[in-house]
Amino acid sequence: MDLLSSYGLFLAKAVTLVVTIAAIVLIVLNAAMRKRHSGGQLRLTHLDEDYRQMKEDLQLAKMKPQAQKVWLKQHKKEEKQKAKLAKRQAKTGVTETEKPTLYVLEFKGSMDAGEVSSLREEISAVLAVATPGDEVLLKLESPGGVVHGYGLAASQLQRLRDAGLTLTAAVDKVAASGGYMMACVADRIVAAPFSIIGSIGVVAQIPNFNRLLKRNDIDVELHTAGQYKRTLTLFGENTDEGRDKFREDLNETHLLFKNFVHQMRPGLDVEKVATGEHWYGRQALELGLVDEIGTSDALIINQMERFTVLGVHYARKRKMIDRMTHSASLAAERLILKMWQRGNKPLL
Repeated sequence: MDLLSSYGLFLAKAVTLVVTIAAIVLIVLNAAMRKRHSGGQLRLTHLDEDYRQMKEDLQLAKMKPQAQKVWLKQHKKEEKQKAKLAKRQAKTGVTETEKPTLYVLEFKGSMDAGEVSSLREEISAVLAVATPGDEVLLKLESPGGVVHGYGLAASQLQRLRDAGLTLTAAVDKVAASGGYMMACVADRIVAAPFSIIGSIGVVAQIPNFNRLLKRNDIDVELHTAGQYKRTLTLFGENTDEGRDKFREDLNETHLLFKNFVHQMRPGLDVEKVATGEHWYGRQALELGLVDEIGTSDALIINQMERFTVLGVHYARKRKMIDRMTHSASLAAERLILKMWQRGNKPLL
């Protein structure tokens, strides 16, 4: 009995030790994997294959059951023959001439253009493998935002042009202000008929609570080194000199914006369109802001015969709190955009 008890105790200790070691190993491996993928992951999608599969599914749905069986049998036979041919060619060293690749990127911009961190990864990946004849299609949607964020996004797109890759920007909904700054980098801009294009202007506003604070006997001290370190402030008493400097800075930024657009699209009458106004797609075509009328879907489908169409998306991992704040930020931006649209433009 004592022997069995001792053996049972020993076995329990051994199992406990093994389980503990296994748990520690799993925790370490999991932490290593999380660290490895903490930055994000590049996801690739064969858009042409997805489209062909959808087309075949619809074709089958239109057929009667007997016709479906015949079609599937014939299709399976053809696919088997193709696989055998590819295998024979691979063995003999003969490979089928590959089509160039159309890389499809997507940019849905927020106010701070934070999506540029994923865009730069996608562009770096494309540049690492692109060969002569390859092209890039950017599905762009943005009402604009901060100058430095969209300036960086436009500079990232410039990398593609500098590398000799043809870049097409497709605007299905909106490319205004900073969004248009990005679009004009492209060799060609294709816009949907009622997409919003333009808004080549600069805007800034700031509330001032100085009178409210004075009424409540609250003083705010602001100390700066440099005459124009602060021009307009939230809580201090703003001056005419500060206001003039603030407007001067806005005009300088607007001039830089206009010069950039002119550099990218030298045939465009910049002074005519750099009024801060925006236009719908067909109006934008007449003004020279875009080159064609169409949608990104039509562009992709039309290019499937010439190109292998590959969707490139860099998914950056976010912590739970980041996901929550990002969702709240996007909701606030949509609300502001809706209020602005209702107040400035007719609704359908």
